Amino acid sequence: MAQLSPVLKQATPVLAARGEGVYLYDAEDRRYLDFTAGIGVTSTGHCHPRVVEAAQRQVGTLIHGQYTTVMHEPLLNLTERLGDVLPEGLDSLFYANSGSEAVEAALRLARHATGRQNAIVFSGSFHGRTMGAAALTTAGTKFRAGLGPLMPGVAVAPFPYAFRQGCSEEQAVESALRELDYLLATVSAPADTAAIFIEPVLGEGGYVPAPPAFLAALRARADRHGILLVVDEVQTGFGRTGRFWGHEHAAGVRPDVLITAKGLASGFPLSAIAAPTAVMEKAWPGSQGGTYGGNAVSCAAALATLDVIRDEDLVGNAAEQGRRLADGLRKVAADHPVIADVRGLGLMIANEFCAPDGTPDTASAARAQQQAANLGLLLLTCGAHGNVVRMIPPLVVNTEQIDAGVALWGKAVAAAVSS
Repeated sequence: MAQLSPVLKQATPVLAARGEGVYLYDAEDRRYLDFTAGIGVTSTGHCHPRVVEAAQRQVGTLIHGQYTTVMHEPLLNLTERLGDVLPEGLDSLFYANSGSEAVEAALRLARHATGRQNAIVFSGSFHGRTMGAAALTTAGTKFRAGLGPLMPGVAVAPFPYAFRQGCSEEQAVESALRELDYLLATVSAPADTAAIFIEPVLGEGGYVPAPPAFLAALRARADRHGILLVVDEVQTGFGRTGRFWGHEHAAGVRPDVLITAKGLASGFPLSAIAAPTAVMEKAWPGSQGGTYGGNAVSCAAALATLDVIRDEDLVGNAAEQGRRLADGLRKVAADHPVIADVRGLGLMIANEFCAPDGTPDTASAARAQQQAANLGLLLLTCGAHGNVVRMIPPLVVNTEQIDAGVALWGKAVAAAVSS
């Protein structure tokens, strides 16, 4: 009898039978408020009727049209529609299935387009688990341990994590930029550096937003040295942060390559990289491809997702409900000093747990996350020490559901700290 790998650990005890909007239901029809959204995937909620209808209609006509063999309308239509929301100038797309695959494609493109080998990433980064992506990932040793030697040519610079560093955001940015410049002078010469990879908000690294001044400074250094700025919007894209793209919180910053996945197709596997045609055409022949990339059903779901985001103003809703969520969580934190920091953008919010001496309190974070699940609120942890509890509800969440989630969270934290 076969079984799942024992290495896979379930974050909650729920056996999901069905989903609807912001809720999951188990086999006994117990309802759970899902503030995980499949790790930021179900952007339009579980089983949005318009996404379901689009996928069902597509399944009945064409399930798979391998896009280096034949072309299909959903892929062409999605490419055209993405042109309406992508940053200006990013007019060429390559599709894959997962965020890791898209990161690998972006890295390969950057090396081909520049003729350089090295990549710079930042401490706390998460770009995936495949070999190249894992080499770019520093959010925790568990993502890369036991794999060595990893792909060479990756240099790690500090991320401006002001809370952890115990300083102001401005000081954190100044320090990070000094260290980046030192890295370019000592480890990865600009002439050897193909790309800088950055998440607008650290994901697995603890939900730490990149300060706008930091992103602007990266853009300036990339321009100065002919380095490609690759923005990993796998988790922050499609409205998650209260802007369509997370990097848009930094006015005037435009990536050279953008990576998207997760919320792109409301739960169907689809990812993409976007770049100017002048960059994309430098990819070597045969370097882009894949059996399932740009799957017809996934593309149909992505088109419906774009319609729902536009028609229901989910980007605006993410901004509005994100402010309400953050305000509510700060009130909970004010009553429980074990929560030392509440931060984030839009519906991408973190609660960092620390002991009185400022060290990470992993045990309290884990207890609070499990207590929340027992009460009917599904959450996940993250951060290098697992001491951050993150909240990423679907973008369709409303005021009543936000308030219900905050109330359950308050009860969960109180139970966790008293146990």
